[in-house]
Amino acid sequence: MSSEVAARCDAKKLVRSPSGLRMVPEHRAFGSPFGLEEPQWVPDKEHHCRRCGKCFCDKCCGQKVALPRMCFVDPVRQCAACALVSRKEAEFFDKQLRVLLSGAAFLVSFGNSEKSETMVCRLSSNQRYLLLDGASHHEIEVTHILAVQLLTEGFPAGDKDTHTYTSLLGSPPASEGGAARATGMSLQYSAPGAEGVAQLKLTAGEDAHGSRKQATAWLAAMHKAAKLLHESRDQ
Repeated sequence: MSSEVAARCDAKKLVRSPSGLRMVPEHRAFGSPFGLEEPQWVPDKEHHCRRCGKCFCDKCCGQKVALPRMCFVDPVRQCAACALVSRKEAEFFDKQLRVLLSGAAFLVSFGNSEKSETMVCRLSSNQRYLLLDGASHHEIEVTHILAVQLLTEGFPAGDKDTHTYTSLLGSPPASEGGAARATGMSLQYSAPGAEGVAQLKLTAGEDAHGSRKQATAWLAAMHKAAKLLHESRDQ
């Protein structure tokens, strides 16, 4: 895709819906994979939550909270339950999304190959692709990711254990007996034109000028992104 075509695909427009102003993609198919559809507006004397679409009294739906997953420009009215969720998601959009866009260096292997290559993995500016750059270049469409496997190191009872958690774009359980640090990740995804499921493995290298810390933060952010992607699919 040429830069000119890509720019047209990523163009946005300001629209006014009954719920408020939204900055949405000109082409709906090119929206963020982490987005949520705006619930249908139902005229009612009561107030309605912009996130879940249910109607409430003013007291139960009086909080105005940012809702970037629906592209609202300004904070919008939400019920107490939805406001709590939106505030928790704010960390992803305010901090972790920046980490994913900045990228981090990993040792990357594809399929069952034992050969690995040092590559920088980052999320594209339109949030639709994982870009891997090293001696070679690879692009993986975020919506084609099927499962995430997170590799962590835990430190129960002073010993170093390695745990692997597999989830279909969900959250891993907490490490027993102490905090866990992400050391790698395996992604399963469908590749256009290929049969079956493709796989790649990311491994954080040895710490060099803070690169290990950056890679660990990127893995945590990517796992949160996978959770949001799962929620978007289930909507």
